Amino acid sequence: MPQRTPLYQSHVRAGARLVEFAGWEMPVQYEGVLAEHEAVRTRVGLFDVSHMGEVVFRGPKALAALSKVFTNDVGKIVDGQAQYGCLCRETGGIVDDVVVYRRGAEDLLVCVNAGNRAKDFEWLAGHAGGADVRNESDDWAQLALQGPLAAPLLQRLTKVNLSQMRSYRFAPGDVAGIPCLVARTGYTGEDGFELFCPSAQGPALWDALLEAGKPERIQPCGLGARDSLRLEMAYRLYGSDMDDSTTPLEAGLAWVVKLDKGEFVGREALVRQREQGLARKLVGFTLTDPGIARHGYPVLTDGRKVGEVTSGTKSPSLGTSIGLAYVPTALAAEGSTFAVEIRGRPAAARVVKTPFYVRK
Repeated sequence: MPQRTPLYQSHVRAGARLVEFAGWEMPVQYEGVLAEHEAVRTRVGLFDVSHMGEVVFRGPKALAALSKVFTNDVGKIVDGQAQYGCLCRETGGIVDDVVVYRRGAEDLLVCVNAGNRAKDFEWLAGHAGGADVRNESDDWAQLALQGPLAAPLLQRLTKVNLSQMRSYRFAPGDVAGIPCLVARTGYTGEDGFELFCPSAQGPALWDALLEAGKPERIQPCGLGARDSLRLEMAYRLYGSDMDDSTTPLEAGLAWVVKLDKGEFVGREALVRQREQGLARKLVGFTLTDPGIARHGYPVLTDGRKVGEVTSGTKSPSLGTSIGLAYVPTALAAEGSTFAVEIRGRPAAARVVKTPFYVRK
């Protein structure tokens, strides 16, 4: 039986099409993926992302303990700042990609991917290093308000000064009278906010945002649009574009791996991989032949499989077929060509610079 977020009944009432995702019954669409995608790119959309998990590190040893399992340098951010990075195994393989919200040196919230809630908590608790590590996932609802009109809409409902809040910053404050953690973060490539609130008040926050957003023609959005939006930005999806068998360096996330910050789990393997050179890399590509590349499709050179597509779709914003794939390093340079096998037929593809979509 799949799990349900606190907003499940809200989605049912709104006529959402529900599907199972990462063990959760979630809305994949309401009006339709294309309409929802366009709403986020041009106006504002609202997502229920309460299936994401929250693990909290507290106490005098919280910062040091989290730093030992996080690839980025959480010691360099200040209170009220968030940071993206990875949790790695000793092999360098990725346990998960997460966002850390620093409420204080003794109070750090780690937002983890839905399908990894239990695994991540077990991993983090096993590396607690004297910190108090707790799984608070069931205590929180999380809504994502995304799009160019998100800020003016949200400002009408909160006294938090959004004009002073830069990207990857956050602050506590009421939204429509509901206590929230208001973060200028998101997974769409547009300006926007992620709102964490007590789980029982998630439905009331959802309703308040939809009501207040009527002048902006706010659109409730499902996982379908969330996926097409993130892929246009070449944002990685755990379980598709990376997992325990891939390292952050292979996945193009070297920018969140601070090898000079001191010891952390996986560092030795990553140093070794960097010194030896990468055998494969995750690249962005567009198809120059008709077709849509999908997860798992083979990447071919001279009819021989040399890699695999990890994510693919027809970009609603660009009208072209885009994707991510692991390929040998020799094929990773911009302009390199290969084929993607689509139902037994090779379709020509070209490596391009990412993100695919650049916000105007």
